Amino acid sequence: MNATILLCDAAVVSDAKLFVLGGGWSLVGPGPTPMAIALKMDIDYESVDEEHHWELFLEELSGEAVIFETPEGPRPVEVRGDFRVGRPEEMPAGSPIPVNIAINLGPLPLEPGKTFLWKLSIDGHSEPNWTATFATRAMPGLHVIEGGV
Repeated sequence: MNATILLCDAAVVSDAKLFVLGGGWSLVGPGPTPMAIALKMDIDYESVDEEHHWELFLEELSGEAVIFETPEGPRPVEVRGDFRVGRPEEMPAGSPIPVNIAINLGPLPLEPGKTFLWKLSIDGHSEPNWTATFATRAMPGLHVIEGGV
């Protein structure tokens, strides 16, 4: 299985194709900014017709989960879903089957001057390259040193 994560301004899936607007950025802010995640997963030919579960976790560069206060109390920023993919008749045997997902998020009040990453897990498994790293601009006139006190 393989996966690609692309940060963008907006994304849509239509006719099994992934449409991306403003894709490939890695710097936002400093204020809350809407973002989208274009997710392309290539499912092994032998793994079709099975139920699959995916999860995206927003973390600080240190690996700590990004937590926001909600009416239900503090919650980590996570997005998840399930899918089942069939084997198209015209797909050659052994070919991976693409699954495209578009996740559009509202503005997230992320701390300025920090680095974050979205980390993907599929069926409880993750790979080091299944991440998308981005930073938030520092507030004008404010100098932030990550890891500092």
